[in-house]
Amino acid sequence: MEYWINIILLFFIYSFAGWCMEVILKYRQYHRFINRGFFTFFLCPIYGCGAVLITVVIGNLTSVESGLVMTFSLSFVICGVVEYLTSLVLEKIFHARWWDYSQKPMNLHGRVWIGNLILFGLGGVAIMHILNPAIYRFLDLFSLRTREVAASILVVIIAVDFVISYFVLKLVKVGVEGSEADNTEEISKEVRQLLTNRSYFHKRFSEAYPEVVYRTDRVQKRIAAVNAEAARIRKEAEKRLDAQAEKVAASLEPVHMIRAELIGKQDELIGLLYNEQSASDEIRKLKAEIDRQKERLENHALVRYPYGRSKKGSRK
Repeated sequence: MEYWINIILLFFIYSFAGWCMEVILKYRQYHRFINRGFFTFFLCPIYGCGAVLITVVIGNLTSVESGLVMTFSLSFVICGVVEYLTSLVLEKIFHARWWDYSQKPMNLHGRVWIGNLILFGLGGVAIMHILNPAIYRFLDLFSLRTREVAASILVVIIAVDFVISYFVLKLVKVGVEGSEADNTEEISKEVRQLLTNRSYFHKRFSEAYPEVVYRTDRVQKRIAAVNAEAARIRKEAEKRLDAQAEKVAASLEPVHMIRAELIGKQDELIGLLYNEQSASDEIRKLKAEIDRQKERLENHALVRYPYGRSKKGSRK
């Protein structure tokens, strides 16, 4: 029982620490206080979930608990999975991308990226080898009864906050689904206006995620259509470019090389059709005239290209 009471308290401690970190980061970005998270209370549960999973999973692996590399690796994976699934589920339910790392290097579908994963790994090492031992020593200063009461109060608070946040998010979903706009910017304006005209809880949520990207089915279809059209235009341009390149290459081929190739083909044709024994006098004269004209052409080529001739234009 004591173990799970401490786990619940750890969840709230790390959720609050995560909220503090988010507020500081957003203050540096926007130069104003922003109450981050889905909950009105000062909590970011995704951080608490990650810390608790790290504590439970790695804490039960007693044989490798002290290994820094194993702690880093498991924290890297556990927190990455939590962040990815949270982003995926929220987007599927509420048609909105609450954070997007698409512009970051080595990201996975814009939901997680390598920079955060490394920080998660380092955070897991800090949790297991520095923070948790200190927190447990602090909790041991209070009786089990006191910790039970504190955990119970916090659970009731977050349960009430969850109900409030659920209805706020439900209103966001209704606003997104009912929007007639065909781009995320217009939908964001409509949802922000919808939330601003309501209670403090709705206003707070609209300010908590200023960079949220809304994606209705209409927007998804429009994006898919734009991508398909862009792919079609690119494919057509590549075909035209290839055809133009062939024309340019053909136009750049020297005339004497074309002539030499043509003469070579004519020689092959004459060799297949001409028979010295059965040929008439007229055919023999025509063959002799062709040979004479070809010799004149080759002599002309020697004068014009004294340093070399095409193999196709030389006589065998």
